[in-house]
Amino acid sequence: MSAQNLVIVESPAKAKTINKYLGADYHVLASYGHVRDLPPKDGSVLPDDDFAMRWQLGDRSRKHVDEIAKAARKANAVWLATDPDREGEAISWHIQEILKEKKITEKIQLYRVTFNEITKKAVQEAFKQARDLDAHLVEAYLARRALDYLVGFNLSPVLWRKLPGSRSAGRVQSVALRLICEREAEIEKFVAQEYWSIEAHLHTSEGAPFSARLTHLAGNKLDRLDIHSEAEANAAAARIRNKALSVQKIEQKQTRKNPSPPFITSTLQQEASRKLGLSASQTMRLAQQLYEGIEIDGETVGLITYMRTDGTTLSGDAVAQCRRIIPEVYGNDYLPASPRLYKSKAKNAQEAHEAIRPTDLSRRPQDMRRALDEKQAKLYELIWKRTMASQMESAVLNQMSVDISDGTDDVILRANGSYVLFDGYMTLYEEDQDDSKGDDDKDRRLPPMHEAEALKLIDVLQDQHFTQPPPRFSEASLVKRLEELGIGRPSTYASILQVLRDRNYVTMDRRRFMPEDRGRIVTAFLVQFFPRYVDYDFTANLEEELDAIAAGHVFWKEALRLFWVDFFKAVSETKNLTITQVIDDLDRELGPHFFPQGEDGKDPRVCPACGDGRLSLKLGKYGAFIGCSGYPECRYTRPLVVQDSGEDGEDSGDGKTAVSTLDSGPVELGTDPGTGRTVSLRKGPYGPYVQIDPPPESKDKQKDKPKRQGLPRGTSPAQVDLAVALRLLALPRDVGPHPETGDLIQAGIGRFGPYLKHQGKFTSLPKDDDVLTVGLNRAVDVLATAAERAAKKEAAGGGAAKKKAPTKKKTPAKKKK
Repeated sequence: MSAQNLVIVESPAKAKTINKYLGADYHVLASYGHVRDLPPKDGSVLPDDDFAMRWQLGDRSRKHVDEIAKAARKANAVWLATDPDREGEAISWHIQEILKEKKITEKIQLYRVTFNEITKKAVQEAFKQARDLDAHLVEAYLARRALDYLVGFNLSPVLWRKLPGSRSAGRVQSVALRLICEREAEIEKFVAQEYWSIEAHLHTSEGAPFSARLTHLAGNKLDRLDIHSEAEANAAAARIRNKALSVQKIEQKQTRKNPSPPFITSTLQQEASRKLGLSASQTMRLAQQLYEGIEIDGETVGLITYMRTDGTTLSGDAVAQCRRIIPEVYGNDYLPASPRLYKSKAKNAQEAHEAIRPTDLSRRPQDMRRALDEKQAKLYELIWKRTMASQMESAVLNQMSVDISDGTDDVILRANGSYVLFDGYMTLYEEDQDDSKGDDDKDRRLPPMHEAEALKLIDVLQDQHFTQPPPRFSEASLVKRLEELGIGRPSTYASILQVLRDRNYVTMDRRRFMPEDRGRIVTAFLVQFFPRYVDYDFTANLEEELDAIAAGHVFWKEALRLFWVDFFKAVSETKNLTITQVIDDLDRELGPHFFPQGEDGKDPRVCPACGDGRLSLKLGKYGAFIGCSGYPECRYTRPLVVQDSGEDGEDSGDGKTAVSTLDSGPVELGTDPGTGRTVSLRKGPYGPYVQIDPPPESKDKQKDKPKRQGLPRGTSPAQVDLAVALRLLALPRDVGPHPETGDLIQAGIGRFGPYLKHQGKFTSLPKDDDVLTVGLNRAVDVLATAAERAAKKEAAGGGAAKKKAPTKKKTPAKKKK
């Protein structure tokens, strides 16, 4: 290599892009991400040795590090051009330390350069403003990495010992999991309340229709839940019908609605989730591609600024571009008198970079589609629109409210209307909301009216409603909640959510987080025995302390020392915990979840097998399960099954999901009350199945083989208890005699799935029918439909059957030599 300057970046895509911006004297190499990390074993962080940290090269990093070292020996200067955040600073520090160990830094100059966008101008300008590594930012990385290691490698073994089958715990992931589990507990405990709303349909004196809602009754302002029953609603409606209604008061006002600020990392993830259906990981992966560079007309160029940021400011050039394009495309009315300035909410100025925006706003979304794939194009369009809208004029809305009564306060109705006078930025972009209930009065115009105008009552409608439980978290709403609590930072959200899925602590149900039983057990254990370390305020304060380290206000090792003293004590106190103590606490805490009260009022903890024992949470070699207190006389068990998520995190319904706990071996469901033989749930090569063992006294093992039955399609192992298993093992079952033939109809499961059998013929049972519950009427209907279909098919092919087309004589194929 003849180049005198070696440039190090993280990725080959970034290397390829900036290599074109620098002259022949520069050679760009990629580190391929982090080159070193703490090895996943004890002793990587040593609190007793002043928190010494032992680093190890990654398996795939050695080749790249050797290449960098070889090139550095031939260079006069090494330019560390990794990303402009804490992680980028850390990668540069690791490379510097490796070059020091190899004694290469003694002979070369080492520079740190950062740029917020990968454009020729930005990169060349950055090389003119080189600096040293930011020691405080590196220390913040070291402290964060040490904390995560100390929590993970001290807390996880406690879980493994006290909660067999648990995976791991983490400093931030466990807090995020707690949010999900507590929301699920709220949903389970929620009791719906009935309430009624009253709406009157009216006409003005000119005959124009509109509607108004009852807001006051008998002199009292009504809250949403004040009308509890149909009887109360009917009484209120009757009072309205007896009134001579007129307009009492009209209020009109104009409001201005301002645009949202440009994207930061968390708001980009939230909007991409709401508008595009992308996960946080997908969003960051696509944003990375747009940032590192896309080839356009033979030139590779970065399309957006750096995507890990909590700053909302825009550069002067970007604002000037917006203000030039807005009047050209949308007209002068859409350009505010002065630029909009947004105040950054960044807690750490070191990480408060510019907002996420296009590097060149003249590259409009419609022009970029030919150079981008579909998802890249949609994300670029989202960023472009949000940036432009942030510099546009406010929207102006006209709001009108009309109070209606008979002149008394016995009954007061209110009509609300709102419509857009000037759409402003809304012509281009409007932010979506999580779990919004909608606004029925939005964009609803009221007809012209004047005070004292007599109105005609057309009808009064009473609508029944029920309160709804709080919604489960989506990725967008969970990121928003973590941000509100001050937990995590821009670069961590995507990985936090991914870890929860990878550990099978949560599953996704219609793009919402739902905790698995394993996740709930881990959370209950941590809340019970390590409450401080899954406390929201404690975790947020620790994040602020890490930010203070990055700003140079706190010494990193002192912060670690203060944390370690209390944390080590808490871990040590759990050593004397017995599994019995742990399981009793968890059984008490999670009882409402595992044993919900049924509508029949029966005790849900009574063992369904023996009728005397009490069901409770148990711990076995492979994890938690539900068992009977009558063991070993009663061997009833019920598995806690953790589903294996598919691509979308949902059960595919093919019977092959939700079997992860079966990988460790059979799960005993109990004993057959009639024979005393053991019934178990197992996993075979064709999916999960139930089995009843042969009689223990059997001497002919060949004759008395265990009876097995596969689970019907769409049945999850989590749904299979002893009662279901015994019904499956009793298949085929007699449905009843056919009313026309008198011959018996049977239902069973065969090689090709559930079937009905009649007069020796097999008919497939439709997928929406349950083989265990299908009744005689439905069975007759299925058989009749199948017979009609077969008759039509035969009739359609009858003519062809009578006169067969001549078959072509096949010529034998020649054998290959």
